[in-house]
Amino acid sequence: MNYENILIAPVLSEKSNDLREQGKYVFKVDPAATKIEIKEAVRKLFDVKVVDCTVCNVDGKIKRVRGRPGRTSSWKKAVVRLAPGETIKVFEGV
Repeated sequence: MNYENILIAPVLSEKSNDLREQGKYVFKVDPAATKIEIKEAVRKLFDVKVVDCTVCNVDGKIKRVRGRPGRTSSWKKAVVRLAPGETIKVFEGV
């Protein structure tokens, strides 16, 4: 699996912005990716030292579409903790 295909998108929310101040970055990742693959992808793509990686599967929410119940897609989320002093410049806006 290519490193570019493992990380799908960053998660930009209030909670992820608060985590960023602690050196933790949140990504939407490929459902088949493992913790080791995610850590390696972040290390290679952003040239930072990764200390820890936590993953969880996020279930889709039930929504109504044209009066009938439907469901949004489930996805996998990874929270990556970097070494002290390390940042990902894409998130910082530099």
